[in-house]
Order: sequence, then structure tokens, then C-alpha cells
Amino acid sequence: MKRGGEFGLIAGSLAVLAVAFAASLFLGRVSLSPADLWAGVTAPRDSLAGLVVTELRIPRAVLAILVGASLGLSGAVLQGLLRNPLAEPGLLGVTNGAAVGAVVSIYFGLSHVFGLATPLLGMAGALMAGALTWGFGRGGTLTLILAGTAVSSLMAAGLALALNFAPSPYAAYEMNVWMLGSLAEKSWDHILLAAPFIVAGLALLATLGRAADALTLGEAQAESLGIEVDRTRILALLGVGLCVGAATSVTGAVGFIGLVAPHLVRPFVGHQPSRIFLPSTIMGAALLLLADIGTRVIPTNTELRLGVLTAILGAPFFFWLVMRLRRVAP
Repeated sequence: MKRGGEFGLIAGSLAVLAVAFAASLFLGRVSLSPADLWAGVTAPRDSLAGLVVTELRIPRAVLAILVGASLGLSGAVLQGLLRNPLAEPGLLGVTNGAAVGAVVSIYFGLSHVFGLATPLLGMAGALMAGALTWGFGRGGTLTLILAGTAVSSLMAAGLALALNFAPSPYAAYEMNVWMLGSLAEKSWDHILLAAPFIVAGLALLATLGRAADALTLGEAQAESLGIEVDRTRILALLGVGLCVGAATSVTGAVGFIGLVAPHLVRPFVGHQPSRIFLPSTIMGAALLLLADIGTRVIPTNTELRLGVLTAILGAPFFFWLVMRLRRVAP
């Protein structure tokens, strides 16, 4: 694949992301005209439109970009390192681990005492799940995948247990709503909390391109090229735990973006893992921002949850991908 195709894809994805960002400021339950938007940006405290734009829609769009980028890059890294086209952040149990931490906060009422308790415990849960996956999965790619599946199932059981013993119907409802995933009612405080961890995780994952390229040849060949496979896996788990854990702890569970984004860019840049990293990051951000716009403009009595919409759109893609792999498998 020529470099021109890669640059064209990146430029196109950035253009889509820019258009989606602008659209996210206009569109919602209350649509704003260009004049209202301009007045809101230039004098945010003088009008209702200013409050809507600066305190609701801009933070929501920024958070969508951060979360989508973390999911897209995490999916690309995991698919390259594990040599598994179906790999995505939930495969290592990180997503469910973050959900368990957040649900614990809701279960014990900590979220009402301290507003940021949910995202903080969510990140702790994600890192704990990643540590469990590494502790039980050392020894090879297949072992790591099996350990991640086991940890993910264990975390899912913890979620079910919390719902089963919810202290009140309201707590059960709050946990259910949070697990559906949403960017609604997120503020600059959530961004300030999650962004440092997301950026740190993205920076860590971005350094694994050479290792991912070498691992396409196999673990033994990668080690002969100077790649420390165990260290690479630790860094991948830590990076995914930081960025996806922080993202999930703030927005709730949002699936399929990490699976879909790398496959959408791969036909344009080829199958070299390192060349997929940056386009997948941008594509993930654009996809999640577009999905969030969809939750606002689709006519429903209550706002459609982001995790529900991504599941509805992502599940058919997953089935298509499975059928495609069956056709090309030897």
C-alpha cells in the first residue's frame, strides 16, 4: 500500500472528525442556529445557548474524541500484538473491570458522597482486571486470551451479583443505566480526571508499533529481533488499562468501536500493524462522535444510550467479519 493512501485516509478521517465535531455543537434535543452558536461561543455567560455549548456540548464532544481514540488505538494494538482480528479492549477484561469498579461506587453510595468516586474506582477496577489477566495469562498469546476471557467473565459475574443484591430499586436502575454507556451530563471535571490517564495510555500504546510488526512473524522470531515479548505485553495491558479504564469509568461500557475501527482502515493502509495505529485512533474518535450525535438526533422518548447504539450498529459488522474470516480461513 502506498503512503499516499495512508495520508489520504488520515486526512479524510480528520475531515470527518472535524465535521462531526462541528455538527455535535449544533445538533441535539435543542438545535442551535449558527448565530446562536456564535453568540454562545463569544459570550458564553450571556445566553442559554452559551451555557449549552460551553458546559454541555463541547465537553461532550471532547470526551467522545478522547474515548473513541482510546478504543480505536487499543483495538489496533491488541489485534496486532495478539495476532487476532477479533481482539478488542473487552477481550482482556479491562472494560468489565472498569464497570465493576464503577458499580461498586454506586452500590455503596460513594458516588453521592464524592462525585468523582465512580470514575476513580472504575480506573482502579480496570487496572486490577488487567493485572489479573497478566498474572494468569503469562506464557503465550493463547494463554493471555484465555485468561482475559476468564477475567472478563469473572467481572461480568461481579456485575450480575451487584445487580442481584442492589440495596434499592433506584441503585439497581442507576447501575443498569450506567452500564449502558452514555456521554450525557458529562462535564469538564470528568474530562480533567480522565484525560491525563487516557493520554498516558495512548502514548504508551503508540510506542508498541515496532513490537507489533515483529510479532506478526511469531514470538520466537520477534525475540530474535530484540523484542522482549513479556515486557511488550505488560506495556500493552498497562496502556489499555489506563486509557480504556479511564474512558469506561467515565462513560460506561461502550462496545465494538475498538473492533470496528481497525478493520475499517486496514483495506487502505495494508496489514502492517504499526501503520494501522494512527488511522485507527482517528477513526475510533470519529465513529464514537458520530454515534453520540446519533443518540441525540434519533427520535426517542428518552435519549438512546451510546452503548446500545454502538452494539446495534457493531453486532452486524461483527457477524460479517466472522463470516468473512470463515471464507478466507484455510
